[in-house]
Amino acid sequence: MSIKVENLTHIYSKDTPFQHVALDNVSFTIEDGEFIGLIGHTGSGKSTLIQHLNGLLKPTSGHIYIDDLDINSKEVTLKLIRQKVGLVFQYPEHQLFEETVYKDVAFGPVNLKLSEEEIQKRVRSSIELVGLKYEEVKDKSPFDLSGGQKRRVAIAGVLAMKPKVLILDEPTAGLDPKGRDEILNQIKLLHEKEKLTIILVSHSMEDIAKLVDKIIVMNKGRIQFYDTPKKIFKEAETLERIGLGVPQVTYLIRELRKKGFPIEDCISVEEAKKAIIEVLRGKKDA
Repeated sequence: MSIKVENLTHIYSKDTPFQHVALDNVSFTIEDGEFIGLIGHTGSGKSTLIQHLNGLLKPTSGHIYIDDLDINSKEVTLKLIRQKVGLVFQYPEHQLFEETVYKDVAFGPVNLKLSEEEIQKRVRSSIELVGLKYEEVKDKSPFDLSGGQKRRVAIAGVLAMKPKVLILDEPTAGLDPKGRDEILNQIKLLHEKEKLTIILVSHSMEDIAKLVDKIIVMNKGRIQFYDTPKKIFKEAETLERIGLGVPQVTYLIRELRKKGFPIEDCISVEEAKKAIIEVLRGKKDA
């Protein structure tokens, strides 16, 4: 499902002494099935932007199209948009409230007034999509699960609505390394298996570099860059100036290059490992 944003502006407390321009004439297109990273310093406009994409916020001006459908036109219902665009906020497990995992994941489909058969099918499928065993967890209280499992159940609840676009706001926040890696692996598998259009908001340059096709860099309510990770992370000086950085391995490669190692820019540990081994083998053979 494609997303097209045209000249989007959002002003908080417009025409008051507290007026603040959070988004300033933002335009971009995301193609169907793309995996996009969204990064930016705190206050850059990331959260305001993603809340426009499923109608939680209305633009001060500009348009948002989901598959050529203007989501803010009078003919379009928010219910329809929120079925198409699933938004997982930070710490989504704080919104778990039912007695069992099954009931929590089923909450959205039940409100859609689907048949019992369809609800069960969606709940099972969504729980399995996030890497949990349906029979093992369906009757458990979500509050008896680990932090990473709770996070997965919360994501399953969004997936049960069958969205075509999935937006994840810092999905690994507060998790231990094991839970963090599990969530990221499930998001990657989800993208590969379901071909969803995914937008991942993250402060981790390593995670972004490893997972996404393209990156949107926000700065002071505007788009600073929108390109592939390799091209974005070549702009290290600009990224640092606006309060961001590049993957740690990129800094390492640059230091090695200063010391005479002919290595191209790398943005992941796997890439760097391969490049360093090739250079060392070349030196040995020479």
